[in-house]
Amino acid sequence: VALNDYKEKLAEQNEELLARQDLLEKQADEYLKLKEELEEKQAEIDKIIGVKQEIIEALNQEFSKEEIAINIDQQTGAIVFDASILYDRSKSELKGEGIQFLPIYIGVLFSSEFKDDIAEIIIEGHTDTDSGYMYNLGLSQDRALSVVEYCLSDSSLSKEQKEQLRSVITANGRSFSNPVYDADGKVNLTKSRRVEVKFRLKDEEMIQELQGILERGDTQ
Repeated sequence: VALNDYKEKLAEQNEELLARQDLLEKQADEYLKLKEELEEKQAEIDKIIGVKQEIIEALNQEFSKEEIAINIDQQTGAIVFDASILYDRSKSELKGEGIQFLPIYIGVLFSSEFKDDIAEIIIEGHTDTDSGYMYNLGLSQDRALSVVEYCLSDSSLSKEQKEQLRSVITANGRSFSNPVYDADGKVNLTKSRRVEVKFRLKDEEMIQELQGILERGDTQ
């Protein structure tokens, strides 16, 4: 009887080991599948980042060729205009030739190499912290709109480029919601009065979410 009990117990243990082995094999398969999915997502991220860097490099080359000195954010591709160059104080009508190079910027984004990657071109108006929020909101919005109007009326852009521009350009007034600070923490009124031009790539928001998932996965 004792021998039979031992055999039964051994058989149960063997079944339990086989079940555990099966579970481990399934977990290993799931891990490999997840690893492959993460690698695919990382490849997508790298591709999007690569396209953005290619655009920024193309912008640098084009402005250099035209001998135009302009500061391009090397991470985002954004450019910033000092409002005093573009507008009189508290005005929204463009003055002078401050943004004549903007069609060059748009031309690079709408080149055959990049036009299918562009989801949005964003014109943002920013003010200093003087006066009320709503007043500055209207002023910053009007200034952003004046830049859009300039771009859509510019004769150096082709009809096709203007049509595409109308489908992706937005004008946003930010009032003083994002001021520029000095090193001592005080608002720099002059630098806060600005217009920013930037672009967003297709699927860029998805890529940012994927990066968050990957980063969380790395810390687990």
